[in-house]
Amino acid sequence: MSGSLVSPELRARIRAMAEPLGGAIARTGLTPNQLTVIGFLIACVAAVAAAAQAWLLAGFLVIFGGVFDMFDGLVARATGRVSKAGAFLDSTFDRWGEGVVYLGITWGAMELGLTRPVILAAAAMTSAFMVSYTRARAESLGFAPGKGMANVGLAPREVRLVILTLGLVIAGVLTGAQPTDGAGGMAYPLNALALEGSLGLIAVLATITTVQRIVVTLRQAASHQG
Repeated sequence: MSGSLVSPELRARIRAMAEPLGGAIARTGLTPNQLTVIGFLIACVAAVAAAAQAWLLAGFLVIFGGVFDMFDGLVARATGRVSKAGAFLDSTFDRWGEGVVYLGITWGAMELGLTRPVILAAAAMTSAFMVSYTRARAESLGFAPGKGMANVGLAPREVRLVILTLGLVIAGVLTGAQPTDGAGGMAYPLNALALEGSLGLIAVLATITTVQRIVVTLRQAASHQG
């Protein structure tokens, strides 16, 4: 299975590079579940920053939280604490944190008095959740065993986080920049355009990813029936 912008080889390479860090964090005494909760709290702070239209800070927190999210798995392997309960908590808080960030962006966009970024934030969140749901449902039914479904689709979580971070950082840089003329000569803030671009791209790529995972699952189902 392929089609992902993040290949299994790249995942393995990054994991191997980060393994020593996992051992170092394990020696601090932090447990994998504690790290999972800390990662979620970072996402909540990012959401608050976005709601306050501190786009640059929100962007840095989103990518930091995304990198930090690797630590719980690394520590679990380093300490021999890999468990189904830990995997459940990790996936649950990942989805929760992602949703909270989109909520913060929605709030911040509403404060701008604009409709389009609000709609695109809702579309991006819906599409992102469908990516996760199709994987979870397919794997629960026995398709794509292990982490096979994670390698299917253009926009897994890592790709979405990078796109979202870029949009937030660019929006932060453009805050206060001269607005562009929109429809009817109305001034339209450039930071809103940056947000819209990243949110729209996430919505499109995540929708394609969802379709890709549906197709892969249906093909596996057909081959099992055959």
